[in-house]
Amino acid sequence: MRILKNKRGMALLLTITITTILVAATLELNREVRATVMATATTRDRFTLSHIAESGIQVGMIILAKDRKSSATDSIQEDWADPDKISEVLQDIVFEKGSLALKISDELGKIQVNALVDKFPGGHNFNEAQLNIWDNIVRPIVSKDEKSDLNATTNIINSIKDWMDSEDDDAITGMNGAESDYYESLDPPYTCRNGPIPSAKELLMIKGVTPEMLYGSGETGGISDYITVYGMTQLPQPKNTRKNNAFTYEGKININTAEVPVLIAILGEENAECARTMDDYRRESEDTGDGKHYLNDVTNPAWYKNVKGCSDLNIDPRLITVTTVTSDFFRIESTAALNEVKLTLSAVIHREQDKKTGKWKCRVLSWETL
Repeated sequence: MRILKNKRGMALLLTITITTILVAATLELNREVRATVMATATTRDRFTLSHIAESGIQVGMIILAKDRKSSATDSIQEDWADPDKISEVLQDIVFEKGSLALKISDELGKIQVNALVDKFPGGHNFNEAQLNIWDNIVRPIVSKDEKSDLNATTNIINSIKDWMDSEDDDAITGMNGAESDYYESLDPPYTCRNGPIPSAKELLMIKGVTPEMLYGSGETGGISDYITVYGMTQLPQPKNTRKNNAFTYEGKININTAEVPVLIAILGEENAECARTMDDYRRESEDTGDGKHYLNDVTNPAWYKNVKGCSDLNIDPRLITVTTVTSDFFRIESTAALNEVKLTLSAVIHREQDKKTGKWKCRVLSWETL
């Protein structure tokens, strides 16, 4: 009888053990299946998001190409810069799932990093017209660092110039510039670019440039939103030469699209109020029932003289422009949203005219996921 009871106990114990194992295996299988389903759904959503965002880049390029046909200037008064106008265009693009938002900005409404050197290749001189702009945009940030000395801003600008110029020797710019011998003494060592900077991130490799200066810290903003590495123009080809490799960055800033901090960098801190008034002037508009109408003409480069309190200003013509001749570089940011997940693609494009057809088109210069 005891043997029988023991057998029944063992059977019950074995049954409980097997049931426990089966339940655990089932739960683990269920977890793995759910994880696989979720991963598949996530992959599917990201694939969908990628295509939606890419379509936004294409829409942005179409808007810019169309704009170039009808206008010889670029300003914040145009449809490509108006969020409401862009939203109207996007309403005609229907997605089964997901949504799209688009932002277009003028890269040459910013300060051109590479314009600090006069030309490439072989350039080793400052572009003198750019020095004040750089001092005005960098000094307010650097001066907030209590540890910086009075020459910190000048030293940083000199180092940026040394990083790009072709004179990679002991003849540094100023007392505290830096050529390759300085960078080769670091751990790990590296050498100067000795040419134009391809990405603003590279500034962090330069002596004196800090993440706080570039990207900001706390309530203090950085310069990254107000600078660009684009804007290259070919220099005239010398006679009796087969190929011309010389190019420059003119550094002309489109005052029709430049943000207020850039306008202040052009005018100087003493004219900061005038910069803000200029911004108000170019944005002034009225709604007449059939849409927004801007009240002030900004097609003439000297329009700023019509702004109240700014009539006495004389901006160096080497620093500013309003025309598309030198302002055909744009950044398109396309943000796709699906199931509370977002994906943003950023593309810098150059708007150019096809030599064969005469039609305007956009060529992608850079593409990244933000």
